[in-house]
Amino acid sequence: MPRPTPAQLAYGSCTVVFSTIAMLLLSQTSSGPGITVIALAALALGLLVALTVPSPAARAAEPSAEQATDEERVPTTL
Repeated sequence: MPRPTPAQLAYGSCTVVFSTIAMLLLSQTSSGPGITVIALAALALGLLVALTVPSPAARAAEPSAEQATDEERVPTTL
């Protein structure tokens, strides 16, 4: 399993902090179970954001149309 990049950690952490603050302010809850549900939802959202950030290795592995050479496009004849 690949390790998360610093960008993935930063995006996930910021998502958790800001979504927790936003949900607590919007819901105006002060009960323990309500805060627990909001915290768990924020953690799940942060994990989702961190996992959907593309890693640099995934982008580098995909060749673009400009990088393809004529030799790669020649069809083989049988």
